[in-house]
Amino acid sequence: MTARTSGRARRTAWVTLPVVLVLVTAVLPLLLTGGQSGGRALDPADTSLNGSAALARLLEAHGVEVVRVETPGAAVAAAGPQTLLLVTEASFLNRDAARRIAEAPGDRLVAGSVPDLDVLASGVRRQGPVRTRSRAPQCTLREAALAGDAYTGGTSLAGPPGATGCYPAGDGNTLVRYTADGHTVTVLGDASFMTNLRLAEDGNAALALNLAGARPKLVWLAEPDDPDEAGGTGEGTDGQARSLGDLIPGGVKWAVVQLVVAVALTALWRGRRLGPVVVERLPVVVRAAETVEGRGRLYRSRRARDRAALALRAAAADRLAPRLGLPRTATADEIAVAAAARTGRDPEPVLALLCGPPPGDDTALVALAAHLDTLERQVRDS
Repeated sequence: MTARTSGRARRTAWVTLPVVLVLVTAVLPLLLTGGQSGGRALDPADTSLNGSAALARLLEAHGVEVVRVETPGAAVAAAGPQTLLLVTEASFLNRDAARRIAEAPGDRLVAGSVPDLDVLASGVRRQGPVRTRSRAPQCTLREAALAGDAYTGGTSLAGPPGATGCYPAGDGNTLVRYTADGHTVTVLGDASFMTNLRLAEDGNAALALNLAGARPKLVWLAEPDDPDEAGGTGEGTDGQARSLGDLIPGGVKWAVVQLVVAVALTALWRGRRLGPVVVERLPVVVRAAETVEGRGRLYRSRRARDRAALALRAAAADRLAPRLGLPRTATADEIAVAAAARTGRDPEPVLALLCGPPPGDDTALVALAAHLDTLERQVRDS
């Protein structure tokens, strides 16, 4: 493999890697959520295969008012003597919420593997799981007899004394109906026949319509946007107040993760390696003496005797300060006093030499330079 081919392969790998990682980040949430096709199961507003929008439209076409609610509080508020409250396995009820539903007025239809069945349908017992398939009603219940065969199963149920059982399976029935305290309670071991996927099979539509349309008004308790709201309050199922992080939908968290990954990949892609420091040879070497001479000629051409004198005095002060034991921050006055004391000279001339006015002509500038050299020599020799 040539160097050019190897370089092209590395560039292709760096371009392909971010694309693959972004795709993995996008697909990962779908894998972790079990690969569901979307939508909410047994929701009257959902048109996916697991939803029940078809049943809701069918009920409305037969004059039944369908009221979709998401919390037990809303369900109890909408319930009345002439209503039927539908609770499915997608309702996410806790025990307190189930107790509130059981105390609501009107009839009750419990469909699927609903938790706390002993509260929602007192006296009904689960006998065990059974296969879901097309079954015959084998009972005298009008709703089931008119519908005929239906896709039922899931759980075999045993009702209280006096209850009516239909669609036998295992040691019990997959449909049980009984009356308690003036309320008719119907329990189904499986609710998949109510979904858009199964509604058109066998007598599923007829059975669903007969059971859910028994009253003029159907209160349908559907899956809430936040499962913690199944209790009807702003608290979680454990009764504790939820934090701000609990209120953020899961999709937002995955979006933030994808954004972080995208930013990190972009930084890696656009980043540049600086590598080691490269020593560059100067094209021209300029001696220090030439620099000093050039600056001097520049000062002379501009007659900048004040700047030249200032440079001479500053350089002399910098050299005198360490010889006099003074810090670099010492002022010219302090250096002049110390230099006079060291050499035994009168302070006034030394002060005028380091801090005096600029020279009036070039001769005075040359004399200033000579006097500064003499002062430095005297301080060095003293």
